[in-house]
Amino acid sequence: MLEGKTILVTGASKGIGAEIARQLGRDGATVIAHYGSDRAGAEAALSDTPEDRKHFVQADLSSSEAAWQLFASALDGRERIHGIVNNAATMIFDGGIDDPRDTWDDVWERTFRINVFSAAAILREAVHHFRQHGGGAIVGISSWAAQKGVTNPRSIAYAASKAAIKAAYNTAATAYARDNIQTYVIAPGVVDTQMSRDFAETQGGRSVVESRLAMGEWVPPSDIAALAAFCLSGKCRHLSGATLDVNGASYIR
Repeated sequence: MLEGKTILVTGASKGIGAEIARQLGRDGATVIAHYGSDRAGAEAALSDTPEDRKHFVQADLSSSEAAWQLFASALDGRERIHGIVNNAATMIFDGGIDDPRDTWDDVWERTFRINVFSAAAILREAVHHFRQHGGGAIVGISSWAAQKGVTNPRSIAYAASKAAIKAAYNTAATAYARDNIQTYVIAPGVVDTQMSRDFAETQGGRSVVESRLAMGEWVPPSDIAALAAFCLSGKCRHLSGATLDVNGASYIR
């Protein structure tokens, strides 16, 4: 489905990003897997992908300069990249309204640095590249929190960041549609990853979270990966601009 395509995945060492990288490799893509510090995790995600179709690039996305350089490092002499999955993000369980002001300031700055400013820099570089090479596809991993907020108010910065970057993706989808650039937003609910398991601990545990879900189960990361691969395949270009909810009918707009 993705043979001949080269795709950059940010945050590919764990969770949703690792599963997406794995799926893209299975579907025939050449995968450029970005990691922050866990190269072993990124390598594990692509362990079944042939050596000539996997590459790794490191960048600390809490650094603005590293974010600006990531796309260039991913190119590294290649003629082009056909798609990106902008997945890397952080969720910090501090920084709520009742936390100290210095904690609030620090959490909001760190969250927006990674989830918004760095993601937007990668988006900008991708759009420039795609306009020069006849188009491309962008998949942004947002969250249902961008639409409905979070149940733990101490993660208010995370919800706000996901809403901010979603607006950027939506803008790019419309503004560059005639440049053959398709932009999709995937908004997962509670996905079975370490981030969600950490979140569940703030809510009373896994069973408490599951009791609130329509299907009574968490979304498997493979569902997100399959959807991302479909978006990148170009099989439904007119889906561009859509926000695709994946939450097992627990939140329906």
